[in-house]
Amino acid sequence: MTDGTILVLGGAHVDRRGRIHGETASGASNPGSWFVEAGGGAFNAARNLSRLGHAVRLIAPRGGDNDGEIVAAAALAAGVEDTPFTFLDRATPSYTAIIERDGNLVIALADMELYRLFSPRRLQQRAVREAFNEAKAIVTDANLPAETVAAIAGTARSNGKPVFGIAISPAKVVRFQDALSALSCLFMNEAEARALTGTQPDDPRRWPELLRNAGLVEGVVTRGREAAIAFDATGAVTLAPPLLEALGDVTGAGDALASGYISARLIGEPLATALRHGVAAALIAVRSPLAVADELEPELLTRVISLVSEAEMLS
Repeated sequence: MTDGTILVLGGAHVDRRGRIHGETASGASNPGSWFVEAGGGAFNAARNLSRLGHAVRLIAPRGGDNDGEIVAAAALAAGVEDTPFTFLDRATPSYTAIIERDGNLVIALADMELYRLFSPRRLQQRAVREAFNEAKAIVTDANLPAETVAAIAGTARSNGKPVFGIAISPAKVVRFQDALSALSCLFMNEAEARALTGTQPDDPRRWPELLRNAGLVEGVVTRGREAAIAFDATGAVTLAPPLLEALGDVTGAGDALASGYISARLIGEPLATALRHGVAAALIAVRSPLAVADELEPELLTRVISLVSEAEMLS
């Protein structure tokens, strides 16, 4: 791959998903099982990019607890250079969800308080400044405070480095509001695009126009099983993902798409090709029970791309 490191700053935490085995009994004990893995939009992207052959460095807040060790182990397994801000007396951020037998969410709790301590002041530390100087590209997500997201985007732009954003959720994507003009690309789903623009177009082909008006120069809007839309200064394209009979877990699919797209962009691929790479990476992710597929690697991605149709230009 191209020389230099991809610097990733943002969410790296632990996801816990409890699945109820039978019919849900509200207010009572329910038989079920737990699944625990490392997660976070930025961290998922970091691990995917590493598996695609890039040198990746991660900077994220972490507590001095067992959850922090889970994140550290996942970074090591994926070949990510792990350089956290560690707060020994704090808990590592976590997301805990209870899911019904049919996959519907019952309730979830997001303990993300530690991310508030990743202030813009942290970017002034010598090690962080050096990491920006050495990086070929920056990736961040909306788990961080709005002022920190804006500072990261501004620092990347002042250093002449492309900076990519991951929206995370409708509630959090607005943290990119003051950074949109500095971003090289923002990845979001339709709900996040609605939250960012404050509107819902009758025709999804209008997303490029609306997001450009909001200040973005390049963006990708995913739409579940419907066609994804990507745009940049040269135009806009759409691409429908292939239908799959068997799905593992859609967790991490959007982060995988962002990773495939970023990887292609960094080697100079045009918009349509980058979207195709992103959709192929997402296909690998949804066939896996994990948020980051262990089997992801460049050769597999190349084979899966052959299953993805060409992107169509939007007028």
